[in-house]
Amino acid sequence: MKALLPTGRPEEMVELGESQEPQPAADEALIEVRAFSVNRGEVFQLHGPLRPGGGRPGKDIAGVVVRAAADGTGPAVGRRVVGHPPANGWAQYVAVPTRSLTEIPDDLSFESAAALPLAGLTALRLLRTAGSVTGKRILLTGASGGVGHYVTELAIGEGAEVTAITATPERGKHLTEFGATVAHDLSEAAGPYDIVMESVGGTSTPQSLALLKERGQLIWFGQASRQPAQLSFFEFFKGPRSATVRHFHYEHFDEPFGTDLAQLVSLVAKDRLHPQIGRLEDWQHTATTLNDLRDRKITGNAVLRVG
Repeated sequence: MKALLPTGRPEEMVELGESQEPQPAADEALIEVRAFSVNRGEVFQLHGPLRPGGGRPGKDIAGVVVRAAADGTGPAVGRRVVGHPPANGWAQYVAVPTRSLTEIPDDLSFESAAALPLAGLTALRLLRTAGSVTGKRILLTGASGGVGHYVTELAIGEGAEVTAITATPERGKHLTEFGATVAHDLSEAAGPYDIVMESVGGTSTPQSLALLKERGQLIWFGQASRQPAQLSFFEFFKGPRSATVRHFHYEHFDEPFGTDLAQLVSLVAKDRLHPQIGRLEDWQHTATTLNDLRDRKITGNAVLRVG
């Protein structure tokens, strides 16, 4: 089958080549991939020397079941699905655990469905971690990507007041349509906030923490700047009293991915969630798309059609 293979070259991180068709385990369905989304984390995974046994990337896919799981779980042959495999999704075929799949309706395109998994799951689970956000003031850093889009739309839909920090006015313009206040530097943020969702790292983390109100919570879920964050607990003790700092990872939840993917699909069907595709290309242009994603030339999700 055709697949995108890592090259180890930073100027062209992947190239189309040949790979063995996957042999699904008993609890996996074989999916013919129609579209996939790429994420900045995968860019960092590819940007450097190849790791022995590193495999192929690809965690966000949408397509059609061509072989149902042997154990009888999951969707039947011919069903349209969205899935979140652990890897290997940038290919014509991928094996996906049925607990990480859900069916999609005919009126949801493969391209829009492929934009849901990683960003949508992260957003949904961030808000679950935060608890009830109705009437709460939320500060969201690094908000111009797919996660920021989904968090902002979902939180405002639940009655929260969101301040979104984006690098430029252009990258935050769509968030104002949901009712968010968009700022381009933390010095412009009018705290204090009940909840801070921090994904930038570096100096952003202590600056964000200082904007918490008493008994507020900071949820740390990324380090997009690639700069280490340093916190002074002496300053923290003098800051928001009884505040909490929590490390978040979207995988560490009891709910299987398929259950939460079904919720995301339902929200789209109810017109409460709208995937934002900032780049849509044929998968032959994946290498260029990865470079542009790394260089922050794409707002929202980057989606590739598999020809």
